[in-house]
Amino acid sequence: MIGRRSSVEEVVSQLSEALVKGRWAVGDRLPTEHRLTEELGVSRTVVREAVRALVHLGVLETRQGAGTYVVSTADPAPLLRRLGMADVREIFEIQLGFDVQAARLAAARRTDADVQRLRTLLAARNRATAPEEFAAADAAYHLAVVEAAGNSVLLECYRFFFGWLRDGLYALRSQDVVQESGAGPHQELLAAIEASDAAAAAAAAAAAIHPSLDALTPPEDCRAGL
Repeated sequence: MIGRRSSVEEVVSQLSEALVKGRWAVGDRLPTEHRLTEELGVSRTVVREAVRALVHLGVLETRQGAGTYVVSTADPAPLLRRLGMADVREIFEIQLGFDVQAARLAAARRTDADVQRLRTLLAARNRATAPEEFAAADAAYHLAVVEAAGNSVLLECYRFFFGWLRDGLYALRSQDVVQESGAGPHQELLAAIEASDAAAAAAAAAAAIHPSLDALTPPEDCRAGL
């Protein structure tokens, strides 16, 4: 999992360098995903995540049925470096903001199919034991809540953030000294979404993240009210 994140960052770096050097100009269409996979020697998943990252940074634009086009040749490396240096606490702080809003929206907009999918993913999360397995299952559950929220911009932002969240969860699960919220708040989140109770869903989403975040927050930040 960590290796895959490194591969995505490497592909982003290679594509960015090609753009800066003028291989593709603004308005040009990027080669197909299959072609880039062959060129770069990585999986299609890695290429897809790297392209999505550059779309979110405003460098590329995906046009439905037409492909991916260059909209800027500015170097996104500084922002990506900052994300790469983010510590686990910063990742959970970002997740808290995303998840609370997504939970509110999901409670208002969810479908029966969304609820059933959340049940399935929560069961998989609760069964997971190995750190890598748990990280993937937990992140998938939270992503499904965002998908149920029905906000395409929020969903795309979360998908961009997803790799760092998954890696943060892996790091958390690998450290026995850091508390993890367990199944309770996650089950309460599902129940609130199913009951269409936005306030309860937001509270449960926060409760699912706060034990880990509080354990990772330095005491001086707590005293300052941060």
